[in-house]
Amino acid sequence: MSRIPFPTPETMSDAQRQVYERIVSGPRGRLVGPLRAALHNPELAERWQAFGALLRYGTSLPPRVSELAIVVTARRWNSQIEWHIHAQAAADAGIAPAVLEAILARRVPAFETDADEIVYEYARQLQETGQVAPTLYARAVEHWGVAGVVELTAVIGYYTMVSMTLNAHEIPMPDDAPAPLDIPGEPGQPALSHLAPLPRKEDR
Repeated sequence: MSRIPFPTPETMSDAQRQVYERIVSGPRGRLVGPLRAALHNPELAERWQAFGALLRYGTSLPPRVSELAIVVTARRWNSQIEWHIHAQAAADAGIAPAVLEAILARRVPAFETDADEIVYEYARQLQETGQVAPTLYARAVEHWGVAGVVELTAVIGYYTMVSMTLNAHEIPMPDDAPAPLDIPGEPGQPALSHLAPLPRKEDR
């Protein structure tokens, strides 16, 4: 059960309803996840949904890149809804089931492409250390250019905010779906997942 109430079409103010209608008529198709909380501040929800739509649908990055970065972020933060939605989107974008299973289990994934390795390790390093190694950063620029790496970093940062919002307010799963992630840690201890680092390139 959520820690906060959510506006419904019957209880929304005019400002909330305008934002709600823009969301459900857009590519999302319905109001789920963090926007249910953000709608308490209609201006926040409006800017949030526009920013999220840009990062998910309007960058130069292929969906395979964005969705892989999102599931790594979801697993790091143990964001149930984020994983539930984006694991399927990642599979639809071409990420192999075995890769998703490995990330889910916090094992080293066996990637099919060098680009997938870069995305995973870029997102993992940024999430776990707050930095990206110079050689890895350079490899990312080689693949997607400066603009693409700026976008990739923004995707990871945005979905970190999404994860924090979902977790802080305990926003429930959509459609009564079961929670897909196990949560490590004891009560009062950090519940972030440690993601398995890839072997260094020179070791492979």
